[in-house]
Amino acid sequence: MNLRTPRAEPRIFYGWWVVAAAFAITFLGFGSAYTFSAFLEQLQRDFGASRGSVSLVFSLAGFLYFGLGIISGPLADRFGSRPFAVIGMVLLGVGLALASAAQNLVEVYAAYSLGVGLGCGCAYVPAIGAVQRWFVRRRGFASGLAVAGIGVGTLVMPPLASLLISALGWRGAYLVLAVLALVVGGGMALLIENDPRGRGLNPDGDEQAQSVQAGGTSVRDAIRSGRFISLYAACLICSFGVFVPFVHLVPFARDHDIAAATAALLLSVIGIGSTAGRFFLGAIADRMGRERSLLMMFIGMSASLSIWALSANVWSLAVFAFVFGVFYGGWVAVLPAVVTDYFGGRNVSGIIGVLYTSVAFGTLIGPSAAGFAFDLSHSYELPIVASAATNILAALIVALTPRAEPVCQV
Repeated sequence: MNLRTPRAEPRIFYGWWVVAAAFAITFLGFGSAYTFSAFLEQLQRDFGASRGSVSLVFSLAGFLYFGLGIISGPLADRFGSRPFAVIGMVLLGVGLALASAAQNLVEVYAAYSLGVGLGCGCAYVPAIGAVQRWFVRRRGFASGLAVAGIGVGTLVMPPLASLLISALGWRGAYLVLAVLALVVGGGMALLIENDPRGRGLNPDGDEQAQSVQAGGTSVRDAIRSGRFISLYAACLICSFGVFVPFVHLVPFARDHDIAAATAALLLSVIGIGSTAGRFFLGAIADRMGRERSLLMMFIGMSASLSIWALSANVWSLAVFAFVFGVFYGGWVAVLPAVVTDYFGGRNVSGIIGVLYTSVAFGTLIGPSAAGFAFDLSHSYELPIVASAATNILAALIVALTPRAEPVCQV
C-alpha cells in the first residue's frame, strides 16, 4: 500500500495572469482603435467630410490614450492598477456605443475620440506598468506578450469590423465592439494586480528575489535625466510617422483599386507582423540588450516605410505591412522594459506615462497631417517619405546617446 502523498503540481505563476489581463486590455483597446481605417471611408461618405477631418478623429483619440498616461500612470503607482484598467474598459465601451449613435462628425469626435482615448489612456499604462513589476529576468518577454494584444487586435479586429460593417452597418459594428469591450475587457481587467508582494511572491516566481518595486528613481529625477530626454525626443519624432499606416493604409489601397475587404486585411497583416515582433523581438532583446534592440526597431520601421513608398499593388503592400508590423511590435514591446531597466520599478507607470506623452503629440499630428496633405496633393508620397525620415532621426538620437549603466538594477 502506497501511503506517499502525491506531489502537488506547480501552480501557474500569477504574473502570467497579469500578462493575460494586459494582453486582453491591449487587444480590445488598441484593436478597437485600429479598426478606424475600416470605418474611415464610411464616415467620410455619410458625413460629407474631408479625409483630413475624419483622420483627426483617430488622432485625437491617439493623443488622449497615450497622453493620459501622465495622469493614470502615477495614480496607478499609488493606488493600484486594477481600478484604472476596469474604468478604462468601461469608458471604451461607452464611447464606442455613443459613437454608434452619432448624427454628425462633431458627435463622432466627442464619442469616439473621448471614449476610446480616455478608455485606453486609463487602462494601458497602468496595465503595462503592472507587468513590469512581476518580472525581472523575463521582463522583455513578458512585456512583449502583454503588448502582443495590440498586434493580435490589429490582426483580428479590422477584418471583424469590416464584416460587421457589411452585415450591420458602421453603427451596428461600433455597438458590437462596445459590448466586447465592456464584457470581455472589463472582466479581464479584474485580474490585474500591482505587485507580486501582495501575494507573497517574488518577480518571475523565484524563491529568492528582490521585489522590483523595492527600488527605483523618482519620476522627477527620471524625467530630468539625459537618458529620459533622449528617449522622449526619439519617441516624439518617430511617432509623427509610426501611426500614419494605421489610418491611411486602407484608403491608400482603395485609391489603388484594391477591394475594400482586401484593403482591410492589410491591417491584419500589420497585426501578424506586430504579433511576431512582440513575441520574438522582445525575447531576443533580453539576450542582445534592450537598448541596442530599440535602435534596431527605429531603423526597421524606417526601412519598411520606404517599401510603402514604392508599393502600388496588394502584394508589395502586404510585404510592407508585415515588415512594418514586426518592427513596430518590437518597439512597443521593448520600450517599457528599457524604461524599467534604467529607472527601476517603483515609479515605472508614472515614468512610462510621462514618456508616452511624446507618442501622444506625434499621434495627434502625424495621421491628421497626412490626411490634410492628401487633401491638398491627392497623393500620399510626401507623408510616407516624411514618416520614414522621422524614424531615421529617432534612430540617430538613440545611437548618439552615451551608453551608461542602468540607474537602478533590479
